Amino acid sequence: MAADGAEPGALSDPGAWATAMNNLGIVPVGISGQPLVPDSLCIQRFDAGLGLIAPINPLMAGISLVPPPPVPPEMPLIKEIIHCKSCTLFPQNPNLPPPSTRERPPGCKTVFVGGLPENATEEIIREVFEQCGEIIAIRKSKKNFCHIRFSEEFMVDKSLYLSGYRMRIGSSTDKKDSGRIHVDFAQARDDLYEWECKQRLFAREERHRRKIHEDRLRPPSPPPIVHFSEHESAMLAEKLKDDHKFSEATAVLFTWIDRGEVNRRTANHFYSMIQSANSHVRWLMSEKAQHEEEMERAKEIFKNALLAILTQFEQITAVFTAATRQKAWDHFSKAQRKNIDIWRKQCEELRNAHSEEIMGIRREEEMEMSDDDSDENPSKRIRTEENGVCDPASLREENDSLRWQLDAYRNEVELLRQEQSRSCRQDDDHMLMHAHGAEAQIQLLQQNMHNMQQQLASLQEKLASKEAELEKAREEHRYLEGQVLALRDTLLNGNGEAVEGTNGELHEKAVNGCLPSLLLGRERRSEVIMRGGVASEKEALLLGIISTFLHVHPFGANLEYLWSYIQRLDSKVSAGELERLMVRLPAMFRQELSGVGATLEKRWKFCGFDSLGSA
Repeated sequence: MAADGAEPGALSDPGAWATAMNNLGIVPVGISGQPLVPDSLCIQRFDAGLGLIAPINPLMAGISLVPPPPVPPEMPLIKEIIHCKSCTLFPQNPNLPPPSTRERPPGCKTVFVGGLPENATEEIIREVFEQCGEIIAIRKSKKNFCHIRFSEEFMVDKSLYLSGYRMRIGSSTDKKDSGRIHVDFAQARDDLYEWECKQRLFAREERHRRKIHEDRLRPPSPPPIVHFSEHESAMLAEKLKDDHKFSEATAVLFTWIDRGEVNRRTANHFYSMIQSANSHVRWLMSEKAQHEEEMERAKEIFKNALLAILTQFEQITAVFTAATRQKAWDHFSKAQRKNIDIWRKQCEELRNAHSEEIMGIRREEEMEMSDDDSDENPSKRIRTEENGVCDPASLREENDSLRWQLDAYRNEVELLRQEQSRSCRQDDDHMLMHAHGAEAQIQLLQQNMHNMQQQLASLQEKLASKEAELEKAREEHRYLEGQVLALRDTLLNGNGEAVEGTNGELHEKAVNGCLPSLLLGRERRSEVIMRGGVASEKEALLLGIISTFLHVHPFGANLEYLWSYIQRLDSKVSAGELERLMVRLPAMFRQELSGVGATLEKRWKFCGFDSLGSA
């Protein structure tokens, strides 16, 4: 009733119709001009420049897809009443959840429309959904649903906006003229086929673009080699004399020779070209010598720069050394001393690194000089001996090399002297600091020693008290053993008389044998204790393990084999402890000799059952 009451006002208000059409992203009926809201804002995940919406779950493997464009920020959509010529669409309650949709198939252009009124015709459906875009086909069922296929994918997103609206045909209130429509994605073979064709087209275009890009980045092919002729050989001989074209000419010459163009008629031409190539060697050697001279000059400049840097490092280190002396060091604060000490250490590390670099350069120069002497001097001596004349250039080179070696040795001696003098000064300066630190350390050690002596005295007192308690316990134990032995003798000597004084019935039981058996059990236990029985729980466990192990070895086992087995269970048990335990119990374990000659060995056997049978 509320919807019927609001209908006349909505019909007379064109603003509601314009707002609803703008929310759909289409031009409302009866209003000319551009839509107030563009499609890219009205429909999420749609980009008008692409013309399609990228599918969510593609079904074709091996085809690369264009990633979806970024989703713009969501805008609140206000659904209002939509008026058409033949029907009216009323929005659902905004408090209700939005209608659910299935997963979008790839290339979807078809929608499922359910909940249509029973009297809805194809013309009414086309009138409502044609505002979302061009409709290709409408397949209406006899029941209250249909399938609508649009020409583009983005039109499906527009039609989903109508899901949840209640459609009423005309102004009738009949139940057959109204229904709540539900719009959802539909999977159609035609849509899938068209999407696959588009993806194949995109894949072909991508392969074509990739091929063009690879062809553009591929290095150019080498120029073709001309065939041999006298004219080409003459031109090649001129190119071999040109420094800039020499590499290209040698490639052509190599190809001709490799092809087999050399014969008796063309041998002279090839010989002249090979001679030209050989003449280029002298030019290469001269160029190499020039580059070597430039490199030597650069090395000399680099070495001089390093020496200057090292000299400045020495000066800075001297400044730090002077600052750390006692007469200047006492005037600095604690923070300043800490910073000066850190700076001095950093400067010394950098200076040592630079000095090692200079020494490495000098060692390399000495190695190069020694290699030059070993390689060049023998040949020079042979040539001079053959000619009988000394070459002044070789003598000059030898003189220069010896002079350089002498300079290197002098520089090394100077560096060693400077380092020695500097280390002596540093030792003198830091001697006092080390003395103060040593005194503090000695005091700390004395205090620790005093504490340890006190702890040792207290431990000795506790040990003496424990020994006294142990001695008392031993005396009590010996006293109790004497009492037990005396009681046993008394009972054995006068068993009848001691029992008669208690009671008549007890006397009869003692005479019949109950009390003698009790006395015999006590006597046996005392004998086991005297001979050396089990004294602790650990020995009881070892006794059970040894008995089980030897029982499954009827021919016995040597002590090492038994000890190796028990070591796996308890690594603290020793072989001597096992042997002492078995020796203490001769009624359970027996030692026998087995084997002959070199195979003679001692084996332990379990004989507990034998002693039990004899008892």
